[in-house]
Amino acid sequence: MKDNMKPTFFAVIIGSEILDGRRNDKHFEFLKRELKSRGWSLSGVYIIEDDIDLMKQTYLQIKKIPNSVLFSFGGIGATPDDYTREVSSTIFTDGEMEFNQEFKDRIVKRFGIQGSIHRVNMSNLPKSAKLLYDNPINKMSGYYLEDRFFFVPGFPEMSHPMIREALNRFFPENSEEIFSYSVIVDTSENLLIDWMEKLSKNITLSSLPKLDTDKNGKIKPSVNIQIKSTDKIELENEIKKLQNILKELKVNYKNLI
Repeated sequence: MKDNMKPTFFAVIIGSEILDGRRNDKHFEFLKRELKSRGWSLSGVYIIEDDIDLMKQTYLQIKKIPNSVLFSFGGIGATPDDYTREVSSTIFTDGEMEFNQEFKDRIVKRFGIQGSIHRVNMSNLPKSAKLLYDNPINKMSGYYLEDRFFFVPGFPEMSHPMIREALNRFFPENSEEIFSYSVIVDTSENLLIDWMEKLSKNITLSSLPKLDTDKNGKIKPSVNIQIKSTDKIELENEIKKLQNILKELKVNYKNLI
């Protein structure tokens, strides 16, 4: 990862059982919260079925993004529908795999020779993969590649401690301070597009429109605007511009903390 570029975080949540409603996802909210507490944010989340071609395409898309960081949940077990180890080797290590001897020895020690016949396949990982250890449920490891592509089980009780392990080691805190301003304006966002289009490229904009109805059934538009920047002075200048525009338009607005 290039030191002069900030990481871009993605989650891939693999599980047909989530898409067909047999299980509710618990990973998105967890990862969003963990990243936010460290000053980071998610750029994308994919929830996909257990399909080899779809997994390949998703991993490849994320790999192509400079300084991407991947957290992949699910599919690293020992059953025939666990494809993650194979697919991640195809995309990240040109298909080369090898048994991680440390992991293999732990599996055999825990389950014995007979009990490990199929389980040892969980230690057949993409070449040069390193282990994640903090699984309090059954001590089976996740793994990672290039210090930025992380693969953990689908069970939250197993995977979430390992995600914290990875974040604490490689992305403990965003040292770059980000300043932000949020406001709710009682008007449609259409009236503010000219101002939006003139924003500096150093400022990130999020515009969230909303339609409410009053007691007479009349539609009342509003918009939640948030702007962010690492440049505090530039952000403050844009806040003043926006507030002046709102005064000229004679619309009510409420600053958010």
